[in-house]
Amino acid sequence: ATGGPAIPMKYGRVDAKDGSACPAPTSRGTAGNAGLPDAMGPFGCGAPDAATHLRNIFYRMGFDDEGIVALSGAHTLGRAFKERSGTVDNGYGDANATQYTKSACPVRHDGASGVGMAGGKSWTPNWLTFDNSYFQYLKRGADPDLIWFPTDEALHKDPKFKPYFDKFADSQPAFFEAYARAHKQLSELGSQFEPSEGFSLPGAGGARKVANCLSFVTKCCSS
Repeated sequence: ATGGPAIPMKYGRVDAKDGSACPAPTSRGTAGNAGLPDAMGPFGCGAPDAATHLRNIFYRMGFDDEGIVALSGAHTLGRAFKERSGTVDNGYGDANATQYTKSACPVRHDGASGVGMAGGKSWTPNWLTFDNSYFQYLKRGADPDLIWFPTDEALHKDPKFKPYFDKFADSQPAFFEAYARAHKQLSELGSQFEPSEGFSLPGAGGARKVANCLSFVTKCCSS
């Protein structure tokens, strides 16, 4: 329903038997979010700035700067809520929505109506469409009705991140290709499979669209 790249998923991942296999909220050196990036300082890893924080989080997972910027592009989908992360002032419902997160907003890739629960604040105007609009920030200009956290800003201010930010702004296919690679890597990170090499599904089922397998990446986007 959201569009986006097809991701060649590896199947057969073994489920954890219980919660003991899950990381504790601060076990990975970050604030209480089990290792996801903090939106703004002070950063739980002790980083002095947002760019260093992002690298501290993702380098230990084996990602490079291109992968960090590509995964950050998942913010093209989703919202933040006052009642959840508390990083924005916008909460649940139309009364607390921005101009882009009201019930009647035409934000879906498939053109259908309905946004689920209204409210919150998004990174992009069409926050139920997976495209490269997240990277249009510099072209679009600051908008008080859209989120732009320090960890977003770092992507176009850090001299090593910025070439990828600009590349993805100019080319949606380049973003989709890089995102699909990074998403697949993240989905398999630290996992065990049965059989050990995993397996793929034949035909279209072997490559899942973003809307069906994005939830773990966008956990911090809908917080």
